Amino acid sequence: MGWLKQWRRRRILKQPFPPQWKTILEVKVPPFLALEPEKQLQLQQLVQLFLHEKNFEGCAGLKVTDEMKVTIAGHACLLLLGLRHDYYQRLSSVLVYPSTVLAPTTQVSLAGQSPVVTLGKVPISGQAFGHGSVLLVWNTVRQDTSHPQSGHNVVYHEFAHILDMYDGVADGTPPLAQKEQYQQWATVCSEAFAQLKARLQKHRKTFLNPYAITNEAEFFAVATEYFFERPVKMKRVRGPLYQVLCEFYGQDPAQRVQAAGSQA
Repeated sequence: MGWLKQWRRRRILKQPFPPQWKTILEVKVPPFLALEPEKQLQLQQLVQLFLHEKNFEGCAGLKVTDEMKVTIAGHACLLLLGLRHDYYQRLSSVLVYPSTVLAPTTQVSLAGQSPVVTLGKVPISGQAFGHGSVLLVWNTVRQDTSHPQSGHNVVYHEFAHILDMYDGVADGTPPLAQKEQYQQWATVCSEAFAQLKARLQKHRKTFLNPYAITNEAEFFAVATEYFFERPVKMKRVRGPLYQVLCEFYGQDPAQRVQAAGSQA
């Protein structure tokens, strides 16, 4: 990171965090209140930088408010608390639509082949793009963040894709801190993926959303949603998967919510 950017960020962080932004974090980002004081401060600083450096664009006539910005930034930055990161440096724009968007159906190959775009359109509530933007539907964000233990959070989902794509490909394996982690990651995730697929083929109930078997990238994004939304149960029923996510994110949300008296 260049000295000019460091200087700018130091200047930004010297500004007081607006009290109304903190209120939004407390109300709209439920994990915030369960964080230790130093982690709350860290998240506020991450949000402050995010809101200064990323361009929020209201689409289809939507006027983006501070509530929208802080809610989205708070959940996106929560993923960074335990990571060595560059503040989503490659991300420049957050496109916010008021309601469901229709997009061309796309089958993304994870075997090195080009994506195959088929005819027709499907409704989406979010999408991460490799060229530096994320699309989010505010109605979905608002619904997801109002039910923090549902296992569904479009902000976690799409920003997990951003982390996944840091090495240039959406393959369900984000850049890991140590080489030794890659083998464990592949073993644990492929086994969990296979188990989920097998249960669905037998029409049995699953913990993770069935959308996770779409491909490896979606598996990681869905697993991230459950890791932060329903960590206690995930640790109990998908222990190895929970553990590799703990090691990647540098966080133990199950311990955090249990200390706060929750049963997510």
